[in-house]
Amino acid sequence: MRTISSPPSMNSHPTHNMWRSLLLILLCLICTPAKAATSEQCMPFGGERLLFSVGWEFITAGTADMRIEADETGYSVTSYANSNSFLDTFKKVRDTIISAGDCVDGKMQSTLFSIEQNEGTYHSTKEVNFLYKENRITHTQSGKTDSYDVPAGHLNAIDAFMRVRKMELKPGMQIRIPIFDSRKQYEVVVDVVKRQKMFAPWGKPVDTLVIIPRLKTEGIFSSKGTIKLWLTDDARHIPLKMTAKIKFGRIVATLNKYSGGQIP
Repeated sequence: MRTISSPPSMNSHPTHNMWRSLLLILLCLICTPAKAATSEQCMPFGGERLLFSVGWEFITAGTADMRIEADETGYSVTSYANSNSFLDTFKKVRDTIISAGDCVDGKMQSTLFSIEQNEGTYHSTKEVNFLYKENRITHTQSGKTDSYDVPAGHLNAIDAFMRVRKMELKPGMQIRIPIFDSRKQYEVVVDVVKRQKMFAPWGKPVDTLVIIPRLKTEGIFSSKGTIKLWLTDDARHIPLKMTAKIKFGRIVATLNKYSGGQIP
């Protein structure tokens, strides 16, 4: 089992729902079964670090820092959300989200999804354990644990996004992935809409694919407007930008720095 390092000190916010929803779209610790594939086969993005600026329209509110690790025991995706120094004076945000999983027969299998929220005077922790060998998921929050009968193969929302990145994507495709999120079991539908040019943070324009995930679970984006993501049109499908319409304007996350993988 890998130990997740503590969050680095970084300046960078909106409400707790905004951070949670962004990190779930953007935006894996457990031992591998005896016949499981190596983590590199099911998680080819090990070593990546992605740093996003997050804000409302043209106002920068903070950062989201995503780090991906993979080794012989599995994979992990750890994200840190921090409000910037200005918004710290109103509501300091320091959130951590961890997604973890095994490689089973060459496929990703979620084992853990946890959120630690520290937002002003609000503090909360949530942990979801995917007990796939028992076809069961437990959800623990505020000291209470609930159990759900869910077949093996279901992913958390972050792992579902990673699975989409691994696919050969083309405009016109519609992808369905079974997930368990916010106590609900369903298939998230992801539409690959079109190709579009975009300037990348490494200093040149690149071809991107615009995708629209259609989440059904709680959050400020689930019933208001559309979430869009721009992924590089190459094997890594690096997320360059995300927008989400809300009641007043849009939330925007833009990739500022990328390391650990080959750029197109």
